[in-house]
Amino acid sequence: MATETSGLSGLAGRYAAALYDIAETAGTLDAIANDLRGVRAMIEESDDLRRLLASPVVDRGDQAKAMRALLERAGVDDLTLRFVGVVTDNRRLFVLPAIIDAYLRRLAERRGEVVAHVSSAAPLSEGQVARVTETLRRSLGAKVVVDLKVDAGLIGGLVVRVGSKLVDDSLRTKLMRLQLAMKGVG
Repeated sequence: MATETSGLSGLAGRYAAALYDIAETAGTLDAIANDLRGVRAMIEESDDLRRLLASPVVDRGDQAKAMRALLERAGVDDLTLRFVGVVTDNRRLFVLPAIIDAYLRRLAERRGEVVAHVSSAAPLSEGQVARVTETLRRSLGAKVVVDLKVDAGLIGGLVVRVGSKLVDDSLRTKLMRLQLAMKGVG
């Protein structure tokens, strides 16, 4: 299992490195990063898209047509469109989410930034994002890029992950702890 995971991350890392190098040469690092964030959001929001990425039985041509139509409608940069086309042609579409993460991580590292993955029960306002970002910047002592995600299952509060560190201050977790404590009493 560990070799399978490391193999996947190695494959994603190689594709991400190639995309990064091409985007850097073209001067489109930020445009590609924005495109990839948009693609990641589409993947997270659509069960059908996740099935398209993961299914080995979907014809390569059908995958290519679907991805091209989706990306053209989203108005992505031509480099992003061509890159996803290559990934699709190589039957590596199932690795696309990991490629996106690896590209964004590489971009952040090169800029000396720390990526904080923040999940909240509802979308955060600009002021809330600014307060979270500033608190993390002071705590970590580095420039912080906040990657926001909405998870209604949290009920309330936040879950923040920076690297291997996790701070779970969600209402869901607090209720689970209370439930476990109540079981221990009875």
